[in-house]
Amino acid sequence: MRALLISAAPSAHSLTDDLTRTASAELTAQGHHVDVLHLNDLHWDAVVRPGDYGLDEFHRPVGDHADDARTDGTIDGVVERHQGLVERADLIVLVFPLWWAGMPAVLKGWFDRVFTQGFAYGLHDADGNSRKYGDGAFAGKRGLVITTTGDRDSAFGERGLNGNIHDLLFPITHGILWYTGIAPLKSLAILGVDTPNWPGIEDAREQVRARLASLDRDEPIPYRRMLEDYDADRQLRKEHATGRTDLAIHLRSERAS
Repeated sequence: MRALLISAAPSAHSLTDDLTRTASAELTAQGHHVDVLHLNDLHWDAVVRPGDYGLDEFHRPVGDHADDARTDGTIDGVVERHQGLVERADLIVLVFPLWWAGMPAVLKGWFDRVFTQGFAYGLHDADGNSRKYGDGAFAGKRGLVITTTGDRDSAFGERGLNGNIHDLLFPITHGILWYTGIAPLKSLAILGVDTPNWPGIEDAREQVRARLASLDRDEPIPYRRMLEDYDADRQLRKEHATGRTDLAIHLRSERAS
């Protein structure tokens, strides 16, 4: 298996960087080929700019420029290299600290610049249906989120003040990974790292090792497929999860943990 690790570690001294190195070492020890992108070490520019598509300025929708640039071979060389890494990967692992209830800007900007129209989305099947939510460009790949948060684990539970951790990660696991066809595996959220009772770095490393040790046996989060479970207005069909409006209605079974 070929794995691509994308790290949004703010520094080489951060917990995120340590866990990225732990994940890379564990996957390598399992015999997998591992590519690692340390976005801050790369001084990754999080902003989509005209130069990404060989332009001086935008004069049409950005997605159209991205589509043309891939066809014309004018897409930025760094972006193209990262797209190549995505294409070759069987597993994509995102390692980041949860900042303001989401991923750090550098990682969001990586997706903005690399997951372009014509590459990650904007594709159609033979019948003209949009390829997304299960049947996306990257169908067949799997994804895994490894994140850390400061507050205690109870604050991220079903009734927790911060919101359920799975709901907080939904825009990533469902809105980015599943949208583009990547089957997301159960996320690893290491909680409470800023609390007095946090077990410490070695416990966090062991959680990463244990999570990666079961990859071959894991089933993806059972998200519903757009063409199977939603109507023409992209509303969940009435026969599913009747009377409910929580995010877990988009699962084919009980909430994945």
